[in-house]
Amino acid sequence: MEFLEKIVSVLSGIVWGPPMLILLVGTGIYLTIILKGMQFWALPHALKLIFHKEPDGKGEISHFAALMTALAATVGIGNIVGVATAITLGGPGAVFWMWMTGLVGMATKYSEAVLAVKYRQAGHHGYKGGPMYYLTYGLNMPRLGMAFAVFTALAAFGIGNMTQANAVAQILNTQMAIPTWVTGLVLLTLTALVILGGIKSIGRFTSFLVPVMILVYVSVALVILAMNLDKIGGAFGLIFGHAFSPAAAGGGFAGATIAAAIRYGVARGVFSNESGLGSAPIAAAAAKTNDPVRQALVSMTQTFIDTLVVCTMTALIILISPFWKEGVNAGTLTMQSFGLHLGSFGTIVVVISTALFAYSTILGWSYYGEKAFEYIFGEKKVRLYRVIFIAFVMVGAMMKLSFVWDFSDLMNGMMAIPNLIALLLLSKVIKSETNRYFDVFKK
Repeated sequence: MEFLEKIVSVLSGIVWGPPMLILLVGTGIYLTIILKGMQFWALPHALKLIFHKEPDGKGEISHFAALMTALAATVGIGNIVGVATAITLGGPGAVFWMWMTGLVGMATKYSEAVLAVKYRQAGHHGYKGGPMYYLTYGLNMPRLGMAFAVFTALAAFGIGNMTQANAVAQILNTQMAIPTWVTGLVLLTLTALVILGGIKSIGRFTSFLVPVMILVYVSVALVILAMNLDKIGGAFGLIFGHAFSPAAAGGGFAGATIAAAIRYGVARGVFSNESGLGSAPIAAAAAKTNDPVRQALVSMTQTFIDTLVVCTMTALIILISPFWKEGVNAGTLTMQSFGLHLGSFGTIVVVISTALFAYSTILGWSYYGEKAFEYIFGEKKVRLYRVIFIAFVMVGAMMKLSFVWDFSDLMNGMMAIPNLIALLLLSKVIKSETNRYFDVFKK
């Protein structure tokens, strides 16, 4: 087992090395260029479309529900611990590179959703789409589509299930002395109540849960920032200043080079918003719409909300506090920073937010895994998948998961490869659909 763990760890390091990060960001830059920076000038229109309804549209859930399902999967512990990790390893400048990754990632996320809706297929359990379908029907590469589905199904049980349940169980055990089996049982029950009803049930629940949890977290962060208005300018100064110059060591902070700022900022940005991995378009394909571009614009706002809003709030709270310079562990850095300004209330907010963010990730990824499982084994096996997925929540809450984390990272990286191939080879289709929509919209 130890030998297998080493192999997986090495492979994960290779897959998530500089070439992959360059490919992910490079694809985003390329799409930004051919789409003429549409994520910037079309963002106001995209935000309006979030609440737009198409009663006659084909699909199962509204634009809003599809967005909330995708946000449920991406707004997770990466927004709390991931940002802290980027700063402790890459310095304040890493936040700038997270932003850059998010901005170009918006074009990637948009492109994924265009293809997901355009090439989706009708089935007994509703519409199904995502990279496995646009690889199969858009590029006639069913084997590559199957590879993506296998990687996604495996990642769903890891990063989308056991690791999230484990994170909740550990933090509640550490902070509130709740036994891990109790947390596991509660999570198993709550997960079953939602996902057994399929995407409509997931969409309804996430449409309630996700806006509430994001609003509460961001609102508390804004209260803290309002209490420290005189420090916000300094925090932004650190971010922009160290994006292009080394962050010197001091106190318990080991210092960080420009290369480290770029590396960890890009890596944490990609992990946070998942742009390019191919997961979010699976939810987009279920949206009620007759136009691929309309849902794609809504999907694009996911990266904006996740990275440029939620991650920014976390980063600013950390940087106006002294702990990031004192060598505080990334796992507790955000919690201590909130607690500094709001006492035990701030700590509780982070604990509850971590639990809710992780739980929402389980719900979002349950659907991604289901559609991958359905692609591999057929529609008749969907019910079986849901039962197995629910059982693994309990397993994850009670296990030590260092191997699962590494294996999940590897599967996430492997998902990105066929998806990025599809985005690049189908870029003319993306551009054509975009031009068609805006030619009509501007008239």
